[in-house]
Amino acid sequence: MPQDLSPLNTKPSWAVTHLLYLHGFRSSPQSTKARHMAALMAERYPTVTWWCPQLPPSPKAAAALIAQGTADWPAQTMAVMGSSLGGFYATWLATQRGCKAVLINPAVFPARDLAKYIGEQTAWHNPDERFYFAPEFVDELRVLESPAFQPGPDQLLALMAKGDEVLDWREMSARYANAQQVLLEGGDHALPDFDTQLPRVLAFLGLA
Repeated sequence: MPQDLSPLNTKPSWAVTHLLYLHGFRSSPQSTKARHMAALMAERYPTVTWWCPQLPPSPKAAAALIAQGTADWPAQTMAVMGSSLGGFYATWLATQRGCKAVLINPAVFPARDLAKYIGEQTAWHNPDERFYFAPEFVDELRVLESPAFQPGPDQLLALMAKGDEVLDWREMSARYANAQQVLLEGGDHALPDFDTQLPRVLAFLGLA
C-alpha cells in the first residue's frame, strides 16, 4: 500500500503578515466590507497586522498617510485591499512596494470621474459629516496614476461586478488584463455578495 507522504501541515508556504484595507470615495472604515474584513481578521487571524485608516479627501495626503503607515511593513509578506477609489490607491501602493493587492470594483480613471464631485460632499456612512473635495485634488489623482503598472496574476486579484452602476467593468478588466480577474454577473458597485468571494481572497493572501 503506497505511503501517504503529504505533509500534516497544509498551510501555504506564503501567507500575508500585514494587511491594509483602503475604502472608497465618501466611504470609511465603517463600510460593510471593511467591517467584515476587520472582524474576520480579528477572529481568525489575530497575528496578522491589520490596518484600515480613515483616508483624507486629499489624494496627496492619503498617499502620504498610506506610505508612512506601511513604511516598516515587509514588502514580501504585506498585502493591500482596496475598494473603488481605494482600489486606485491600492494599485499605487502595489506599484511602489511590489506587494500583493486585492481590488474590488477599482476606480481606473478617478481624475476623470471625480472631477464632477468638486465641492462640498457628505460622508456615505454619516450624512452629517461633510468634507470639501478641492479642484487641486483632481491633479493630485493624476500624479498617483500608474499607467505602466502591469501586475502578474500572482500579484493582483481583481473582483469586478458587471452590474456596477458607478464604474465600467470593461475599463477595469482592460486595465488589469494581466491580473487574476473575477468577473461577477450582476452585482453592483458595493459588491453585496463580497462574502461569497472571501474564500478566493483568503487563498490569494495565503490565509485559506
